[in-house]
Formats: sequence, C-alpha cells, structure tokens
Amino acid sequence: MKRTKILLTNDDGIHAPGLRVLWEALKRADFADLCIVAPTSERSGAGVSITWDRPLLIQEINHFEGTPAWCVDGSPADCVKLGMRIILEHPPDFIASGINAGSNAGRNVLHSGTVGAVIEGVFRGIPGVAFSCENGRDPNFHVAEKYVATIVKYLLENPLAHGTLLNVNFPKVAKEKVKGFRLTKQGRGRWSEDPLLHLESEKGRSYWLGGKPDELPEDQDCDIALLKEGYMTAVPLYVHNLTDQEEWEKRGSSFQELLE
Repeated sequence: MKRTKILLTNDDGIHAPGLRVLWEALKRADFADLCIVAPTSERSGAGVSITWDRPLLIQEINHFEGTPAWCVDGSPADCVKLGMRIILEHPPDFIASGINAGSNAGRNVLHSGTVGAVIEGVFRGIPGVAFSCENGRDPNFHVAEKYVATIVKYLLENPLAHGTLLNVNFPKVAKEKVKGFRLTKQGRGRWSEDPLLHLESEKGRSYWLGGKPDELPEDQDCDIALLKEGYMTAVPLYVHNLTDQEEWEKRGSSFQELLE
C-alpha cells in the first residue's frame, strides 16, 4: 500500500528550530513519508508572494537524517511551486507548514508566509495545515510537538473540503496549563506597524517597519480570544474563491449599467 507523502515547509527558514520540531514529531509518528522544501533564510511576512525579479537557487540539505530536503532562496510559496514542478518526482499528498515562531491568529494570516505556503498548495489541490506558536520570542515548541502529529493524522483520515486549509495556533502557556483544543473562527487582531528609524542620510530616511499586536474588540469564540485563555485553536480558512457573493449579487446589475 502506497504511503502518504507529506511536504514540510515554513517561513522561518530551513535551519529554524520549529521546522526541526515539526519534522521530528512527524518522523517519530511514522505514518507518512516526509520531504522538506523550505526557504534558505527567514521570509516571515512573505504571505503568498512569489519571486519574479531573479532566478532562484535550489540547494540540497543533508542534516535531516533520512529525509530528502532542499532549500530555496525565495518565499515559502516559491518553495511549494518549485517543489512540485522541479524538485519532487511526484506531488505530495499533504503540506504541513511551520512550526512558526509567533502567532498567525486573526488577520495575520494575510501576511504569514507560514500560511501562504499552504495556500499555494491548496491552489494546486494539495490540502494542508499551518502551525504556529503564539509567543514569538520564546516559542513553546514542546507544546506544539505533543499535538502536531495527531492533528496531521486526523486531517489525512478526515480530509478538509476542497479549497480549505487549517490554521493552527498554540498558546503561550505551559503544556500542563493548556485548556484544550477548539475549532473556531478567525479574530480581528493583526500586527500593527511600529516603525523604528534605521538610518538618516542625504538620500532620505530608512526604517525598520517593525510590528506590535493591534488590540481590537474580539468575539469570545475567536482564535485571538481563545489563545489568551490558554486554548489551542484551529481555524478552517477557505481560499478557493474569495468573491463576496452577497455584494456580487446585490451590485451586479448597477455596475453593468454604470457605463451604459
């Protein structure tokens, strides 16, 4: 019987601790064959961006014992694209991305390269899951490590609908204080810019864009609020079609007549 093939990737780079924790957890569970295609260096905030302005270097990496691995000097979405078209002989059955150092709850998913890699896979008919730890400065990968294999195995046995991915975040509490796991909805929170002056010269000023959590009113049953209470959260994100169906139906005729 053919074994399931899982592609691992991330946006923190091929040498990131979170990627190794994800690999170790899935390798130890041993229910699928693994391969890795990840960015050469950190590409946080890349979203679903792709690289058009230069060629992309692919290098084989040998420090994931027994698992074929490559790094690409591009975005997470570039890794998925080149993984499927150039690197791998056959497309994967599933994509697992992460484990990211920092929250990807709320509207942060629009910037997240961790989520972006899975979106690129979903565009190509490959289901997947994105994993992130809420605390970016001191991510509690030991909490995530306990659960990632169980979640991936569940999704393989109970597939998501076509066009849907699962976005999972782990709270910044100790393992014994995790209250449980909740399938929930996306919150409003996002990272707000916090620019820091880098250099001032005759040519102008340069800034590190920076970022800090933007505290917004939240429903109590959304991922942002539940993470604060100590729950692990999972949000199904549908990216197959982003059309606002209600607006399309409401305004279709008026737009058609606009320039007539």
